[in-house]
Amino acid sequence: MVRLIMGGNGAGKTKQLIDMVHKAVESESGSVVCIEPKADMRYDISYNARLVNAGEYGLNSFESLRGFLCGLYAGNYDISHIFVDNLCKIAHSDDMAKAEQLLDWLDRFSEKNAIKFTVTVSAGEEAATDGMKRYL
Repeated sequence: MVRLIMGGNGAGKTKQLIDMVHKAVESESGSVVCIEPKADMRYDISYNARLVNAGEYGLNSFESLRGFLCGLYAGNYDISHIFVDNLCKIAHSDDMAKAEQLLDWLDRFSEKNAIKFTVTVSAGEEAATDGMKRYL
């Protein structure tokens, strides 16, 4: 399952994501991971969730993020939910077609490995491609 949250800067996406992380920590039996572009949420996320600062790993494309997610899962098969805050900022790209391709891959990966993904994108819903809209 992939859930996409879109909205402009200041629309409350990160706050919503933080609340969802806390609910996931309380209700899910597996490990919960939250990936952020830089260390902004370290005081907001429960210590029971694994907070990852993507900026420390030199991610610079959707492809590198995909490889990073594979490595993350390979290191911990108990992950039940991965939250990604500000997808385009982590990937250093505003290419919505490539974002859609990553979301489609996440959907397949989710089905195969029983992991939930929740992703935020800092753009209004009108910027979503037709393929991205099915994750909203």
